[in-house]
Amino acid sequence: MHQIVFNEISASEVSAIPTLEQLELISGFKVDQAFLDGEKEDPSFGVVERDGKKIFRYRSRDYRIYFTMEDGAVVVQRVLHADSLKDFLFRSGMGSGSEDQKLGNSRSFWKLIEAGEQARRQ
Repeated sequence: MHQIVFNEISASEVSAIPTLEQLELISGFKVDQAFLDGEKEDPSFGVVERDGKKIFRYRSRDYRIYFTMEDGAVVVQRVLHADSLKDFLFRSGMGSGSEDQKLGNSRSFWKLIEAGEQARRQ
């Protein structure tokens, strides 16, 4: 089991979610080392990559948790509602492909993630 660390932005995003939905989201968020090592596939998890940089995605109902692994800890960079991602992809004019592929090609998405990475951890 990995320690989960939220930065200021992701903590704020989680706190904006209704309490029962928060509990459901966090209780299902269990990062399996076999997935991280590429030994196991899980439809709830994905990887977004660009220029050698990798960020993991956990999908639970209407929310997406984007996280990195740092020193054995799960560092949550952003927590986004699926509707906000659909709107983002629409506004960005992203074409066909999976959600993860589209995000991997989007500079705006990586700027969003970088803002999370630069935020102080809670």
